[in-house]
Amino acid sequence: MPIDNTDRRILRQLQADPEESVAVLAARAGVTGATFARRVDKMCDTGVILAIRDQINWQALGYAVEVSLRFTLDKTEPRAFDEFIKAAREVPEVISIGTFLGRVDVRLLVIARDLPDYQRLYRDHILTLPHISDIEALMHVAQVKERQEVPL
Repeated sequence: MPIDNTDRRILRQLQADPEESVAVLAARAGVTGATFARRVDKMCDTGVILAIRDQINWQALGYAVEVSLRFTLDKTEPRAFDEFIKAAREVPEVISIGTFLGRVDVRLLVIARDLPDYQRLYRDHILTLPHISDIEALMHVAQVKERQEVPL
């Protein structure tokens, strides 16, 4: 869907303050509330806006450990990717799965309550995933920059 300058103004306002009321966001974007709502609905329908959602702070819920696990899979098995991803989706502590081209095939982002909980998760769930050739674990230390907004 091609977007115009009005859509860009609306998207900038949504990105800047998604919790604000439609009336305020519409006024900031220079459109009426009805125009704002209609255009947002159209951008949702066409896939420009994937979701308007709340973001949960999992650290506040007691998950103190975040680890990025990078996997190389056994590519001699034709269904390795599909079977690995299917099994990884079943692990509740896996909060993100990404696939890549290159030396790393799959990245899992996992959370745990503490290091003993992570060790249990790693031993009981991660190491049992199918078709693993190699694993590299990267312990998250600090979030330096996280930005969901795109330049419009």
